[in-house]
Amino acid sequence: MAWTLITGASEGLGVEFAHIAAREGRNLILAARSKDKLDKVAEAARTHGVEVLVVPTDLSDPDAVDQLWSTATDGRSVDVLVNNAGLGYNGPFADGQGWSRELSSINVNMIALTRLMKLAIPHMQAQPKGRILNVASVAGFTPGPNMAVYHATKAYVLSLSEAVAEELRGSNVTVTALCPGATATNFFEDADMHGVRLLKLAKPMKAFDVAELGWLGARIGKRIVVPGAMNKVLAALPRISPRGLTTRIAAQIMGKH
Repeated sequence: MAWTLITGASEGLGVEFAHIAAREGRNLILAARSKDKLDKVAEAARTHGVEVLVVPTDLSDPDAVDQLWSTATDGRSVDVLVNNAGLGYNGPFADGQGWSRELSSINVNMIALTRLMKLAIPHMQAQPKGRILNVASVAGFTPGPNMAVYHATKAYVLSLSEAVAEELRGSNVTVTALCPGATATNFFEDADMHGVRLLKLAKPMKAFDVAELGWLGARIGKRIVVPGAMNKVLAALPRISPRGLTTRIAAQIMGKH
């Protein structure tokens, strides 16, 4: 039995991905910083009769990424990787208060994700099939004033996912980028997004609905999944509007009241 590795599995979309995979009878490797939260997710998953390995990991530490993969694949074959872990920070780029959070965002959103993909692809190519699901964001389609670093990291995830998916065309491994918009998770609180206009313009989607659409998209090898009609509009806007205009619109949306 192959295993599913999910990062950021202690809350939000990560929890939902774990539930979906467990219901399918898939064994799980759950990674996040909080062991207590992971243990609760693992306990719920085991009710479906699957094996669960909990690996407390801080992916903002580059050395921890290789250790996670080494632990995950010790006597196990991983055929599904869900790169869900992600961090963000809302505030002006020149605000020096946000640097530590932004640095962690770069390490988690980009470096850890890229390294895990690098390790996973040859591992999966030696198996009958493999799937990689990268959680990007609708933010990846446009620059994001007030969340400049977060938007930039998600643009990187989106671009990387599409490029590698093309490289793997016709192979036994697929790469899917899930690009949700506002989703009902703790991300907004963690990113200091209280009062952001985005949350007034659109009701956040339920985390389960977003995770399910991403999971189904990855199963059929879809390259990009954008859940929700409003998010599809936001994703398409940069393609039909001047880039300067979409950036100004994003500045208004991501600004606070």
